[in-house]
Amino acid sequence: MTDAPNTGEATEALMAQIGDRVRRARQRQGIPRRVLSELSGVSPRYLANLETGQGNVSVGVLLRVADALGERVEHLLADDEAPEARRIADLFRAADAPTRARVREILAPEESGAARGRRIALIGLRGAGKSTLGRKLGTRLDLPFVELNAEIEAQSGMPVTELIALYGQEGYRRLEASAIGRIADGHEAMVLAVAGGIVSEPETYEMLLARFHTIWLRASPAEHMERVRAQGDMRPMAGNPAAMDQLRSILTSREAQYARAGATLDTSGRGIEQSLSDLVVLVTEQGFLTGGPG
Repeated sequence: MTDAPNTGEATEALMAQIGDRVRRARQRQGIPRRVLSELSGVSPRYLANLETGQGNVSVGVLLRVADALGERVEHLLADDEAPEARRIADLFRAADAPTRARVREILAPEESGAARGRRIALIGLRGAGKSTLGRKLGTRLDLPFVELNAEIEAQSGMPVTELIALYGQEGYRRLEASAIGRIADGHEAMVLAVAGGIVSEPETYEMLLARFHTIWLRASPAEHMERVRAQGDMRPMAGNPAAMDQLRSILTSREAQYARAGATLDTSGRGIEQSLSDLVVLVTEQGFLTGGPG
């Protein structure tokens, strides 16, 4: 049987540590104790006792002092850590969601791989073959296939065009993000095809990158356009002689985001079956179904 810890000594050590950190934070910012007292509403005498490790400080008082110093209260309570680590922690908290996601992926790639499960998402412009290849890939690998827009339409009970007309792009993007989370929660292994514009919404795209092994299906602008027309969709060209230039512009503006995918497959000059074979090889080599990094 081990001896019980000396809680009295532990408490004294903790109070001394907290007091030292409060004092150093105040001095670092050049704030006199009386000014800190005015900012926090804590009496100068109480602050003096706190900084010298005397007495027991309440959580409420410590929160007020930390707020007045612009410090996070956990910095005053945590075990010793290097100033650089504290600085990095503050920068991480202040960063936007895409930056935080990239930092987590760099620092803990194995956790990122586990979070993606065996879920594969195909991204790219219209005409890339996401739906056709995604459906065939699902059949080949015996995985369920879901088209994101079809899922959104099924949940909302109306076509995407009507959703956008009713709620605008912002409303549609919220539905898109919700659908991605719902689909990921409901499938450990699957193939998902998403709309090409998903990269325009950073937080939604970050969610996709975090929860799916993503593959960018790319092709030349001319092939993108030809495939859309072959599907019977003449809208890109109808009354718009500059359609091809616009398509090139869209592709150029999105390339950097598409390139963040876990893998890229160029389908230019390749038929459906050849592209499918290439896609299966890519998924296998990348280990997307066996815990690969994505």
